[in-house]
Amino acid sequence: MIVGQVTCNLATMDAWRAAEVPDLPGSGVEVRLRDTATGKLTVAAGGHRATLYACGITPYDATHMGHAATFTAWDLLVRAWLDAGHEVVYAQNVTDVDDPLLERAERDGEDWRELALRETERFRGDMEALRNLPPTYYIGAVEAIPLIDVFAERLAARGALYDLDGDIYFARAADQKFGALSGPGTVSGLSVADMTELAAERGGDPDRVGKKDPLDPLVWRGERPGEPAWDSRFGAGRPGWHVECAAIATEYLGQSFDVQAGGTDLVFPHHEMSASHARVADGGQAFARVYAHSGMVAYQGAKMSKSLGNLVFVSRLRAAGVDPMAIRLALIAHHYRSDWEWTDAVLAEAQARLDRWRAAVARALVAGTPAVPAADAVLATVRERLADDLDSPGAVAAIDAWADAVLAGPDGGETGGAALIRDAVDALLGVAL
Repeated sequence: MIVGQVTCNLATMDAWRAAEVPDLPGSGVEVRLRDTATGKLTVAAGGHRATLYACGITPYDATHMGHAATFTAWDLLVRAWLDAGHEVVYAQNVTDVDDPLLERAERDGEDWRELALRETERFRGDMEALRNLPPTYYIGAVEAIPLIDVFAERLAARGALYDLDGDIYFARAADQKFGALSGPGTVSGLSVADMTELAAERGGDPDRVGKKDPLDPLVWRGERPGEPAWDSRFGAGRPGWHVECAAIATEYLGQSFDVQAGGTDLVFPHHEMSASHARVADGGQAFARVYAHSGMVAYQGAKMSKSLGNLVFVSRLRAAGVDPMAIRLALIAHHYRSDWEWTDAVLAEAQARLDRWRAAVARALVAGTPAVPAADAVLATVRERLADDLDSPGAVAAIDAWADAVLAGPDGGETGGAALIRDAVDALLGVAL
C-alpha cells in the first residue's frame, strides 16, 4: 500500500467467534423473502448451498442500533437456513477506506488506519455479544484492492469505463438492465430524476462536469494529495464504493448468488450500481437472485444516522451493564423490513421479556409444564414464522405464549419441553436463556 511515499500493510480481516448453535429435532422450513425488486415472496436459497452477501460497515463510528438491527436480521436468515439443512456461505465486507472515514479521521486528528481498526474491532465485539454468527468471509476493502483491480479490468475490457481527469467512471449505458432493482417497473419505481437526487445524497457526484451521464459512478479515484493511494492498472488511487462490493461478492460467492442484503438506504445507488457492475463484468450473468432490505431505526424522532448524531451504540449499552440478549430481543421484536424507533421503553420491554422467558424456562425445567403449548408445536410455529419473510415478531409471540402459560400454570409434569424451548430460542432466535 502506498500512502504518499510510505509503504505499509494492514492486517487481513478476521471475523468474530461463533456462538454454538444447538441441534434441533426435525428440519426447518425453507425461508421465503420479500424480494425488493419484485415485491414477491421468493424462496431465498436456490439449492443446498445458500449464499448471502451483506454490505458491511464503514468503520468510523460503529455500532449503532441501525447497524445492529440490520445484521441481526441477516443472522436470523443464516440460522433459519442452517436449521433447514443448508450449507451457508456468507460474505460481508468492511469499507475500511472511503471518504466518510477519511473525513472523520481528519476532523479528529487521527490516523485513518487506526480509526478503521478500532471501530472494526468494536463492531466485532458487538456482533459477538449479540450472538450474530460470523460470516464465512469477512473482507476489508483495503485487502481486496488487488481483486478489485482485476474486476475493474474486466469492466474496462468490455468498454464500460472511461477516464475523467484521472478518475475512472463506469458508464451505466453499458448495462442494458440498469434499473432492474430500483428503476421503473420495480417496487421502488425510481425515475431518473429520483435516482439523480439519491445519488447526490448518498455519495455520488451527478453534478460533476464532463461525465457521460450524471448517474455514472466512480470506479477508481485518482490519487489526491494527502489521501491514501494504491497502485493499479489505472494509476495510483483508491476504489469506489460500488465496485468494492461487486468485486468481493463475485469473488467469494460466484457470478450469481442467492441474497444481497442491506438497509433500505442501499437500494439505490449502492445495490443497483454493484449489480450493474457485476452484470457487465461477467457478460450479463445475474448478480443476486433476491434482494432483502431492512428498515430504518429512528431515535428522538429522526432516522438514526451518523450525520445527525442521534445514535444509540451497542457498546455503550453493554458498558452500562445492559444484557446483550435484551438488546437482541428489542431488535427482533420488530420485523426487519419495518421502520421503528428506539426508546428506553423498547429496551425496558425487551429486558422484561428476557426475564420472563428465563424465569419460565427455569421453572419448567424444575417443575414441569403440564398445561402449556407443547414444545414441539411451539418449535414448529417459530420455524414457520421465520420462514415467512423472517417474521421474528411472530416467533417471539409464540415464545411469549409458552412462557406466560408456564408462569401462570400449576407445577408438575414433564420437564423435557423446557429444554427444547430453550434450545429453539437459542438456535433460531439467537437468544441465550
